[in-house]
Amino acid sequence: MSYLKIDRTEDTPEVIFDGDNGELFMAGISFPENVERFYTPIMMWLEEYSQNPLDKTNVLFKFEYFNTSSSKKIYDILMLLDIIRKKGKEINIKWLYSDDDEDIRSAGIRYSNMIDIPFEYESY
Repeated sequence: MSYLKIDRTEDTPEVIFDGDNGELFMAGISFPENVERFYTPIMMWLEEYSQNPLDKTNVLFKFEYFNTSSSKKIYDILMLLDIIRKKGKEINIKWLYSDDDEDIRSAGIRYSNMIDIPFEYESY
């Protein structure tokens, strides 16, 4: 399986998707000028991974901020992960948030309520 790495910028998150080990990581700020351009390779990678996923996939989200357009893309990512789960594969999602950031924590709770994958929440 392939490996996807996108370096963090001042308006886009770091992305490290390791298909060989079933480890997906996104962290930082997400308000890209062109949300489609930024998230297209991520969605393409996930669609490919979903065709032959590992038995267990661990996902770690550590967002500091994301705008409305990014929020929709994060939801799309979660929907692809839910498709993998429906194939009988294990998906573990850890949602990290800053101790004082109730907005990011609440966003994770809202996402978790929209899909059938329980989240683990952890403050830092």
